[in-house]
Amino acid sequence: MTGPVNPRLREMRWWDIDPVLELEKDLFPEDAWSRGMFWSELAHARGPEATRRYLVAEDGDRLVGYAGVAVSGTASDSGSATGADIQTIAVARDHWGTGLGGLLLTELLKAATAFECTEVMLECRIDNIRAQKLYERFGFEAIGFRRGYYQPGNVDALVMRLTTESDGGSAAGATSVQGTEING
Repeated sequence: MTGPVNPRLREMRWWDIDPVLELEKDLFPEDAWSRGMFWSELAHARGPEATRRYLVAEDGDRLVGYAGVAVSGTASDSGSATGADIQTIAVARDHWGTGLGGLLLTELLKAATAFECTEVMLECRIDNIRAQKLYERFGFEAIGFRRGYYQPGNVDALVMRLTTESDGGSAAGATSVQGTEING
């Protein structure tokens, strides 16, 4: 598939886990998340105490992408969130190059804004240049490595960060700067 796509984005729910796992195993055969990992993440994605936001992208009746972000801490003085971690972004192979990865990332950054985060972190496979370029377009900068992070293949992770602009806005405000696979 080439050119822009207009999938329907919506909140991921428990009944999406099976099709998400199919896509997960296709895209990340060596280090795919388990059913339990997705259940655990979704358990923290609803209600007033939610610390996660997970989305799926549908093209007709088919799930063609998913993504998730987790709040990673709170400021001791204000109680507001200070950081978020992009947990996963995945796009079906036949939707690569359509802008769907950027659309999912934009939605995750909006969620980080809603959580009042001042920075967003992620890990990306060192050999996933396609994803790294996407994150760089959104203003993420490489800040380090995690040796052997992806198991069992023992593949290193590039750690990337997007921080708040000096104007005091949220980290997700950087999505106005510019406009796929990570699994962590």
